[in-house]
Amino acid sequence: MSETPGQGSWAKPVDTLSAGAAPDGAPNLVEGKRLVGPVQGFGKMWQKTYKVRLDGVATTPAEVIAAWREGFPTFWPKGNDFYAPLTGLDPGEVALIKLTGPGRMKLKTGVMVLYSDDVSFTLMTPEGHMFAGWITFSSHEEDGATVAQAQVLMRAQDPLGELGLALGGHGKENRFWEQTLESLAASLGAQGAKATTQAVCVDRRRQWSRATNVRHSVGIRSTLHMIKPGR
Repeated sequence: MSETPGQGSWAKPVDTLSAGAAPDGAPNLVEGKRLVGPVQGFGKMWQKTYKVRLDGVATTPAEVIAAWREGFPTFWPKGNDFYAPLTGLDPGEVALIKLTGPGRMKLKTGVMVLYSDDVSFTLMTPEGHMFAGWITFSSHEEDGATVAQAQVLMRAQDPLGELGLALGGHGKENRFWEQTLESLAASLGAQGAKATTQAVCVDRRRQWSRATNVRHSVGIRSTLHMIKPGR
């Protein structure tokens, strides 16, 4: 990245996403979609914070983020694929994703890099993603140890997503990011480190005016894509 240490960079404003040519095995179902934050979501708003302490590891927050950004797909639990752009996780770049959903169905979506600096980077979701919001990956010093953190601010994007969260989706998401952080920690030398989760419901209201978001549902679009002839 071109910025000097301590400085960050925001993505340029865009009307719709463009991921370019999709890698083999990574259907591009985000092309032409808009970005959406928690304000545009349907369900209750949650802030979830996942942390892992790197006790006994001599590393700096900047080094943690450099390693996390470079190896981002490798830390995800098996069965989930993150296709980083060739240019890396720089602001404005779009990455494609395949996640294992209910019944082992592959959910095909993506994210855009909204912001990045030497100790953090933020991804934002498009229309149709399971939730509307952003997730920030960061590192800092805390009580004598370097800490790696992922923090999500989100609402389920539509009623189907809200139902999925209520039927076990929250627990599955929590395990996903806990495993990711533990895998990152192990790669940095903190073998056996355990991640923690803090979840806070910051707005219990459901935005019924956003129920029509279901027309963009990644579950529906992924199913239709899967049953197309030749898939």
